[in-house]
Amino acid sequence: MTDAVSLKPDLGRFGVWTFGPVSPTTAVEIEKLGYGALWVGGSPAADLDFAEPILAATETLQLATGIVNIWTAPAAEVAESYHRIEKAYPGRFLLGVGVGHPEHTEQYAKPVEALVKYLDDLDAKMVPTSRRVIAALGPKVLRLAAQRSAGAHPYLTTPEHTASARGLIGNTVFLAPEHKVALTRDAASARALGRQSVDFYLGLSNYVNNWRRIGFTAEEVASPGSDRLIDAVVAHGTPESIAARLTEHLDVGADHVTIQVLGDPEDLLPTLADLAGPLGLTAGS
Repeated sequence: MTDAVSLKPDLGRFGVWTFGPVSPTTAVEIEKLGYGALWVGGSPAADLDFAEPILAATETLQLATGIVNIWTAPAAEVAESYHRIEKAYPGRFLLGVGVGHPEHTEQYAKPVEALVKYLDDLDAKMVPTSRRVIAALGPKVLRLAAQRSAGAHPYLTTPEHTASARGLIGNTVFLAPEHKVALTRDAASARALGRQSVDFYLGLSNYVNNWRRIGFTAEEVASPGSDRLIDAVVAHGTPESIAARLTEHLDVGADHVTIQVLGDPEDLLPTLADLAGPLGLTAGS
């Protein structure tokens, strides 16, 4: 399976990204608001046992991993989990995989080779390219995503990166960037929230290198991150201004934008509800 897939996954225009799975009740509310997908981050375990309760509680919501870490989740077990979920809920699960961070992975040497081997193992277990995506930031992995999966799931990027990625991978490949939001008109408060979330990534070379590629200086990507960097990766302000920022990704080539709400967990659903109207969402959209 080495050819790019022209049939893109249909996850709607906007989805929701969370660290770890939400409750089935929360997933139902996300679906009611019109978001097309729930992306579960935090490197979920290979058994993916959170999937069935969420899919059972919802009707049309797509469920994706953002992402399964290839170093901690064996491909054979992940493939078994994929087929289990696909059999029970056909066409509603998208497998996102990635190589994680070199600073936090002892085995990280030759990550692209390891990712290729992992994709080979998924092929051997008949996990279709059309139902998997790859976490990708730089050109090499973006090209691999175009060749060996349905497309790319870039994390912590900007519309400028989205435009560059679309130009690199072509129009037939699925592109689903993540973008963080802080629903507050107080820029200082939004930046404080943003820095709490982004600080970890300022020490990771793959993210720092990516920001440098899209025009940020070494000083801007050094901890605690410049205001310009934080504002670029964390949308804040009114619901309308945040929606406009998220829509910029679609305008330059994204198929789907997955939204990570910053702040307390109880802020998740109220923020998504406030954004749904300006994003043009209706139930089932």
